[in-house]
Amino acid sequence: MSRIPTPATIDAAPAASQPLLEAVKKQLGIAPNLFRLASLSPAALEGYVNLLGALSKGSLPAPTRERIALAVAEVNGCSYCLSAHTYLGKHVAKLDDAEMTANRRGASNDPKADAAVRFAAKVARERGRLDEGDIQALKMAGYDDAQLIEIILHVALNTWTNYLNEVVQTDIDFPVVTPGKS
Repeated sequence: MSRIPTPATIDAAPAASQPLLEAVKKQLGIAPNLFRLASLSPAALEGYVNLLGALSKGSLPAPTRERIALAVAEVNGCSYCLSAHTYLGKHVAKLDDAEMTANRRGASNDPKADAAVRFAAKVARERGRLDEGDIQALKMAGYDDAQLIEIILHVALNTWTNYLNEVVQTDIDFPVVTPGKS
């Protein structure tokens, strides 16, 4: 059970958050608990939604973004995000179970995506303390400097949602997936 009350509906959220929650619902078909929880701080919800929107315009494909989210959620042990991104990975990004298992292990069955997922998982595990070889491996796989920056930002954004969900113990509103059980 969540440690702080999550607005049960969009109408129960702060008025300043309601238009953003409506936009999320329009895009996803629902306003997941994470978004309704973040809506308690209209500023936090706005920052989160705007950053998600900006990153969706980046150069990383949606399946790679989901792969990174799965890897980071596993590193951080976040059941809510593992559950949400397993659902999104399967139903939106069209990743198969074998791919998502690899992602949770910090890898990918796709050679180019593998470099991004390995890099992201290492950024999360090592808290950004990577060496030149890690950067070179990413670049040798075909990623440029802008994509390197986007990967790091995806790690940071996913880490924020992981921490928020773990601190608050957000009720999981997706089929439940737990860390270490891929």
